[in-house]
Formats: sequence, structure tokens, C-alpha cells
Amino acid sequence: MKCIKCEENAVISLSRHNAGFCKDHFTEYFHRQVEAAIKEYSMLKTSDRVMVCVSGGKDSLVLWHILNLMGYKTAGMYVSLGIGEYSQKSKAKVLAFAEKNKLESIIIDLDEEKCPIPLLAAKTKRNACSVCGQVKRHYFNKVALDGGFTVAATGHNLDDEAARMLGNVLRWDTKHLAKMSPILPEEGETIKRKVKPLIRLTEKEVAAYAFLNGIDYIPDECPKSRGASSLKFKEVLNELEAAAPGTKHFFYGEFFRAAADRFPYITNESDKDEIKKCIKCGAESYLDVCSFCRLTEKLNG
Repeated sequence: MKCIKCEENAVISLSRHNAGFCKDHFTEYFHRQVEAAIKEYSMLKTSDRVMVCVSGGKDSLVLWHILNLMGYKTAGMYVSLGIGEYSQKSKAKVLAFAEKNKLESIIIDLDEEKCPIPLLAAKTKRNACSVCGQVKRHYFNKVALDGGFTVAATGHNLDDEAARMLGNVLRWDTKHLAKMSPILPEEGETIKRKVKPLIRLTEKEVAAYAFLNGIDYIPDECPKSRGASSLKFKEVLNELEAAAPGTKHFFYGEFFRAAADRFPYITNESDKDEIKKCIKCGAESYLDVCSFCRLTEKLNG
């Protein structure tokens, strides 16, 4: 296949666009998709200080790379989950990327915080992914507040968000459907705006960009994610995409055109009288002790 832009040999074929691109024009296409997402949803301003939530995987490191190229003031925030060799490898990728590109990195080590994910999951008898999400949200909000960041950016791509949407639709989970937007507003004093600039790009496209631009990342899935329902939803969507290219983009995008207004997002601003400050960590909470502190209390039980 030839590049649709210059007739050079294509390095990637994108069925959903019925197009192939050489390296330079694929990179140009990729950057345009990120810029379009940022503009469409008013995700970022040039004055923003952006905390990029990085994992050592392709999505978050590619996002950090691109936002830096676009001139945003960024720092990478990494939470080491305490999952043995996997956490060691992913942390090394983050630190190597930051050093290579002369970027600021912020590391939270859950082993040092005495609340590694495997231990928390065992003590609470809860799913490791559920515990992990709760812990990471706590530290993302804490570091964003303490570090003076105005926005937190995550590397969720189109595959991630389409799979999450499919799961929410199958369960008709209206609470989570209301939070499907690629930009979630700031809430109260402690929760910063969250954005997902890669939502117009597939996992395949992100992986190709990382390879073509020499971004070294950990290719392994988190060992605690095995059997997660989101992986099954991705498999189903991949089969549909193979049969009908563009299915993921249409499914995700049409939600905001045709249905999102039926699931309004309610911020804590609507419940100011009920919001308190956690007596232990100061995070906003409906209870005297926030969910994170209640979770970690069980380590002493």
C-alpha cells in the first residue's frame, strides 16, 4: 500500500480511514488527532500545568511525549503499585523516558507508603483492579493539588473508552455513563480537571506511533488485570471492528451526539452542603473519613 499523502510506501494501514501512511504522514495524522480532541472538548490551555498520569505503558508515555512536543508544561506522575517485577520494570521505563527527554517525574511508591495493591486486595478481599483504581485516584488528586497542577491527563485511547462504554451500556450503569466524557470538570477544592487527549486514536495506532518514534515502554499487561471484563469487551469490539471498520469510533462518538445529554454529569458542586473534608487526609468526602482512608485502615485490622 502507498501513503495516501505522498505515494511513498506506507508503514501502516488504517482500515477505518481506508488509508495508509508513511512514517512522516502517520506522525502528522496522529498529532492532528490529538490536537482535534483537545480543541473539540476544550481540554487544555497553554497556561495549564499538566500532570500526565503515566504507567510505563505505551499510551501514557506517548501522551506525555506529544504534549511535551506541543509545548505544554508537563510532569509525569507515576504510582508504583508494589506488584513485584512488573512495577520495577514499569517504573524503570518512566524514569528512563523522563531522563531521555529531560522532563520532570513524580514517583509515588506504594511499598514505601505501606499500601501495595496485592496486600490491600488481600486484606479487603476485593478485586485488585477496583482497589488499584481507588488508590490511584487518591494519589492523582493529592499530587495534582500539592503540585499546583491545573489538570490531570491520562492516556486512555479509543479502545479503552469504547470498551468501558460497552460495559456501562450492557449494565445500563447510568452513574458511569454520565462520566464517559473525555473531559471531567474540576470538583470542589481537591479534584482537578481530568482529560483524555488520545480518545480519537486506537490502541494499534498508539502502538505504531510509539514504535515509529522510538518510545520505549513496557509491553506487558498488568498481571493483576487477567480476566478483567474490560479485556473481554475489547475482544468483542475488535471482532466487530474487523468486520466493520470504524465501529469503535462510531459507537463512542455517536454516544455524545445522540445520548450523552440523557446522562448528565453531577459534580460535587451540586452537593456542597454534604461535602466534608476527610479528618485523616483532608480529601473531599461525603463521610468524615474518605474511601481511601477507610480502605487503608483495613491494613491494620
